[in-house]
Amino acid sequence: MLKILSELDGVSGNEKTVSDFILSQVSGLATSTTVDTMGNLIFFKKGKKPSAKKVAVFAHMDEVGLIVTDITDDGYLKFAHVGGLDDRILLTQRVCVGKSKVKGVIGIKAVHLQSKDERSKVVKSDEMYIDIGASSKEEAEKLVSKGDYVSFCSEFCRLSNMRFKGKAIDDRAGCAIIMELMKDCYDNDIYFCFTVQEETGLRGAQVLSRRIDADVAFILEATTASDTALSEPHLYGTTLGLGPAITNMDNGAYSDEALKKFVTNTASSRGIAFQYKLTSNGGNDSRQIQTGASGCRVCSISLPCRYIHSPVSVADGNDYEAMKKLIRAVLNDIQNFSVSEQI
Repeated sequence: MLKILSELDGVSGNEKTVSDFILSQVSGLATSTTVDTMGNLIFFKKGKKPSAKKVAVFAHMDEVGLIVTDITDDGYLKFAHVGGLDDRILLTQRVCVGKSKVKGVIGIKAVHLQSKDERSKVVKSDEMYIDIGASSKEEAEKLVSKGDYVSFCSEFCRLSNMRFKGKAIDDRAGCAIIMELMKDCYDNDIYFCFTVQEETGLRGAQVLSRRIDADVAFILEATTASDTALSEPHLYGTTLGLGPAITNMDNGAYSDEALKKFVTNTASSRGIAFQYKLTSNGGNDSRQIQTGASGCRVCSISLPCRYIHSPVSVADGNDYEAMKKLIRAVLNDIQNFSVSEQI
């Protein structure tokens, strides 16, 4: 499932291919299904017992990418970022443009033609272009248009030691886990939510936070893994292979102390590996969910991921399975969650 989701194109603001696939797979598992005006998916699953608290689980469907801003006279495409991208990962990447998935490659002037100063600096995206093989503006306009979304062409594949690589692991990993969780039955009512436009301002979650007004919410995400060559261990945020990461705080939200303790106690009692995210950089839908409507207790549980926001993110299959096992256990026990017992 994760392979299929990873290879679908769903740049922020253009998530319909992803949402259509999710709808086709899990609509029959829910008591009710809602698609709101922004494109968020809300699947409500009635619990087996009366529910004292409103519980929701969130993952976002969108991915970072590009959008066509201009077509030059000689048929090249100029573009802008959609979401947080590092210009340094763009050069020579293969991309798909528009609904027809027109193939292209991101390029610049050949290194042999660059001056010494040009070769020594980081190339900015406004100096790059997408080459789709067109020889003129007229030829290019037969294939693509300004405003077309651009996705990375990257095949999901297994690496060694249970690790895998692909695009959009942030946050198709969370989506895949929710789709698996929806197959189960729970004592408590659960809202399973797939949001849009997380990468461009948490917009979908802002709407859902008010619509659902949950008491408790779990945000399933991917987060930065720092255990790469030349990185200092004391600066690591998360490490591949140590389990899913529980966020203490980030740039937008604080995980609720009582809820966080409930999650970690659940993991410890079942022997499920986990780690804490040791940095506070970044942010996710939890910011909007925590402060929306009446306020909500939130906890972010994330899959550590190297080279995040790139076409070749790398994650660990054992972390993924532990994350799925942990959130499943948490949802099965959520009726037992009590603030007074946790603090």
